[in-house]
Amino acid sequence: MDLVRVLGLAAAAFTTFSFFPQAVKVIRTRNTEGISLVMYLMFNIGITLWLIYGIMLNDLPIILANAITLFPALTVLFLVVKSKAGRGKGE
Repeated sequence: MDLVRVLGLAAAAFTTFSFFPQAVKVIRTRNTEGISLVMYLMFNIGITLWLIYGIMLNDLPIILANAITLFPALTVLFLVVKSKAGRGKGE
């Protein structure tokens, strides 16, 4: 494996796994106060586009980083939407 590929995989690992502590906290506590719906929506769209881009280039670091990040990011987005919808109903 060449240095460029190793660098890409290392960058993918750090950026992907840096997201997990926040996602785990939100999933465990269900507390989404202070989390921006617009930011998470844009983040999920960006991750999806990066994933498609990586697939089109057949670039493993881009594919892995975004495929792995998409699951908890979508989960947090779902919880933010659910929380905001619940608050809108007076719950």
